[in-house]
Amino acid sequence: MQSQDHRKDSNSMPKVVFVNEKKEIEVPEGANLRQEALKADIHVYKGIHNYINCWGHGLCGTCKVLVKKGMENLSPKGALERFTLATSPTTALSIVGHEEEMRLSCQVKVNGDCTVETKPAFNWSGENFWQKPYPNK
Repeated sequence: MQSQDHRKDSNSMPKVVFVNEKKEIEVPEGANLRQEALKADIHVYKGIHNYINCWGHGLCGTCKVLVKKGMENLSPKGALERFTLATSPTTALSIVGHEEEMRLSCQVKVNGDCTVETKPAFNWSGENFWQKPYPNK
């Protein structure tokens, strides 16, 4: 009986929860997060970026998401993703204080359950942004 339960679990598809949209979808293991979100009518882009973006090539940074849970179930960040997150004007202020949790949905492969926030806000007043180099002085 336990082997049947194990088989049932191994056949289940990863679940992605989109916080802002209050929506949960099942995706095939190894699926691209951006593509699956768009298939489910979940918009990962803000405003004009719905029309002007790099179409999933990891160059513009407009499809950024904040991973709330399940980072260990996602593919690791590659060099292109790290570079785009660090240098793109659309991501520069958003990643402050969320350097490890911010991802480009077009570069993420989903290997297990996760929870993400689409269209995260700029961190204008975050304590990490305005923190002095020597906070104890």
